[in-house]
Amino acid sequence: METLDAVVVEPGGVVFWRPDGGEPAGPGRLGTVEVVLPEGARTVPARRVPTAEAVALLREAPGGQPSAVFWALAAEAGVRLADAGWTGPLDPDEQEWLRELADAMPPQAHASPVPGHPDRLPERYPLLLRFLGDVAGLEPDVRVSLRLESGDLAAGRFRAVVQVHGGAEPLVDAEQLWCSGEQDTRHEVLLALRHAAELWPPLAPLLSAAIPSSLPLGDEEVAELLGGALDGTGVAVHWPAELTGLTARAVVRPGIEPGDVRTFFGGDRVLQFDWQLALGDVELTKEELDALAEARRPVVRLRDRWVLLDRKTADRARDRELKPLTAIEALGVALTGRAEVGGDHVEVRTDGWLEDLRARLSADPEPVPQPAGLAAHLRDYQLRGLQWLDTITGPGLGGCLADDMGLGKTITLIALHLHRGTGPTLVVCPASLLGTWESEIRRFAPGVPVRRFHGSSRSLADLDGGFVLTTYGTVRADPAPLAAVAWDLLVADEAQHVKNHRSETAKALRSLGSTARIALTGTPVENTLTELWAILDWTTPGLLGPLAEFRTRWGKPVESGDPAAAEQLSRLLRPFLLRRRKSDPGIAPELPAKTETDRPVSLTTEQAVLYEATVRELMAEVAASDGIARRGRVVKLLTALKQICNHPAQYLGEPDDSPLAGRSGKLELLDDLLDTILAEDGAVLVFTQYVTLARLLERHLTGRGIRSQLLHGGTPVTRREEQVRRFQSGEVPVFLLSLKAAGTGLTLTRADHVVHYDRWWNPAVEDQATDRAYRIGQTKPVQVHRLVTEGTVEDRIAVMLREKRALADSVLTAGEAALSELTDAELADLVTLRRNA
Repeated sequence: METLDAVVVEPGGVVFWRPDGGEPAGPGRLGTVEVVLPEGARTVPARRVPTAEAVALLREAPGGQPSAVFWALAAEAGVRLADAGWTGPLDPDEQEWLRELADAMPPQAHASPVPGHPDRLPERYPLLLRFLGDVAGLEPDVRVSLRLESGDLAAGRFRAVVQVHGGAEPLVDAEQLWCSGEQDTRHEVLLALRHAAELWPPLAPLLSAAIPSSLPLGDEEVAELLGGALDGTGVAVHWPAELTGLTARAVVRPGIEPGDVRTFFGGDRVLQFDWQLALGDVELTKEELDALAEARRPVVRLRDRWVLLDRKTADRARDRELKPLTAIEALGVALTGRAEVGGDHVEVRTDGWLEDLRARLSADPEPVPQPAGLAAHLRDYQLRGLQWLDTITGPGLGGCLADDMGLGKTITLIALHLHRGTGPTLVVCPASLLGTWESEIRRFAPGVPVRRFHGSSRSLADLDGGFVLTTYGTVRADPAPLAAVAWDLLVADEAQHVKNHRSETAKALRSLGSTARIALTGTPVENTLTELWAILDWTTPGLLGPLAEFRTRWGKPVESGDPAAAEQLSRLLRPFLLRRRKSDPGIAPELPAKTETDRPVSLTTEQAVLYEATVRELMAEVAASDGIARRGRVVKLLTALKQICNHPAQYLGEPDDSPLAGRSGKLELLDDLLDTILAEDGAVLVFTQYVTLARLLERHLTGRGIRSQLLHGGTPVTRREEQVRRFQSGEVPVFLLSLKAAGTGLTLTRADHVVHYDRWWNPAVEDQATDRAYRIGQTKPVQVHRLVTEGTVEDRIAVMLREKRALADSVLTAGEAALSELTDAELADLVTLRRNA
């Protein structure tokens, strides 16, 4: 960067100039500045830069004229004061240091004389303090405003009186101040007026007046002030009390309520959108608007009153019709009460049926009884979720239910299907969750048809209501059959999987038609608001506008911390996004201390082939043996099948660099669970009875960038203690544990999730492992996830454990060994893969 030219400072800005009279380089508006040099006073070219921008230039420059070096040092001091929270008075040490700095101010640094006094230079210390205040964003000690007094309104004659705030008096006219002899305050007033006059020249006569008390204004100057001529100068304008302004707002006129609101919002209908001008609370008539449009003065007579009329308002009176809004756009502006029109954010009103809908969506949901066919009792917050879903889906809109994992999004959606009873529901989810959905529907809505549209033998024939379950991959690969069905509800579970709206999966999902769309996710925003836009633009297309417009209007302001933008966006989203956390009042007390869930998962093709081949081979060996040898072969068979269900790489004993992703249904489900748990700042214990598998999981998680640690029987005691400390302190969110080595003796109460990757088939052993998290000191509800491969020996054992717990406790205490006493037929029935499970 080049060195800087000479520098002087003014209220709100820094002036760069050259002592040789040449034109200064760099940014800023080119003008002139009067300076006093050894050879006398001169007017030289200058560039004025706002203080905030100039501070960056001064701090980055390597040097230059002595005045530039001085003000660079002052800028650094101002930034440090701002960072320290400086709000005004300085302590004695700081004052002493700044006075020493002011004494070192070179002549060029304050070479611009006091306005109106060419023989007088500004005092160093007050000048430095004012600059530091500008840098730190403090209100100046002295502020100037204009009080407009009406003379002959009909003739368009006004008088602008200069007022001074601060200084010698809280508020005085400049004329009174000049009579008081307060020299320093006069200097500040003149500097402020000079700065304002550079942007609005009609103020220039005040600078040469003996007393800058007032000046006459005509219609042209009044119009300029109404148009914001002094905006950004720090000089406020106070208008006469007898003058009033007009209220301008945009109005959505929805017309007659459509017969089918659902079709209306999904179609291409548009609504009238225009300007409404009012005097007080009374809307102006068409004739009055026409008169305003023809007015050529900034002050007009209306209803026996004098009214201020700026050019923008006159333009709105003339061009009253705005670009029509689509139905969903109209709903959006009605909800926020604001719209952007021509770069301005304006108030919006509506009426009729659209106002009724806005009020209904913004109010608490109407009560909805629990559906009679639901084989469960909804907790209060789940019932409120059902009521909310009914409110938004009733008129054919959609939304995102974004409750934390474990709060019951699935059962709430099942209840909505039963409540509506108007057609089939399609659920799109990761393949790893198909089993969970099917088991939950059969459990909570017995008798309701449920089928999977997945795999090679998929069909939608004879579809009559009920649920259809499919995967994102199937929708992407074969959307046509699904698009041919008139779905009532279309549900995207784990909707963060389609946060990339440009992906082929997201595009295919948008091609499916339905009465209403619901997204389910515990993590609606993982990184940026764009992800939330992608979800809601699918559930309620058009509500948030095009992505580029959303980023400009909402994304950037909200993510940069703009509270007003955040509040407006919240008003827009509130009806369409229901977000509840376990820690929310009224929710946590309703949760059981421990929730246990079997999570069914499908085998991959590779797993299924290995499973069936192993059953054929080892069942033949079992049949050909007896006694101790037979019992050993049964254990070998069951162990092999459990390892295949875990991951092919474990069973095959593959090397450390073998690929892991995409080969195990359990691993896919674990990834899905961890994505949600970690996004909610949770912590998880993952138990397995196999150290080999735990090492595979550790390698897989490391490849995904997930911090984890592994504890097994060979872990030294000191290492175990350090691992516990790291987990409990939150340094590592995933703890992989050998079931046998870590099932007792550890306190890991930071965990709010426990995953049993494979089953010990002994409930007491599993409970002991779970109790590492679910014990005294635990302050959060604990969720236990047991991963079970469908149609396998794991599935059948899980049924025994679930339905005949007492019997299972006695029969399965010895694990696989207890099953060695089964007959060949009983064993074959236990282990044979049921592909249609």
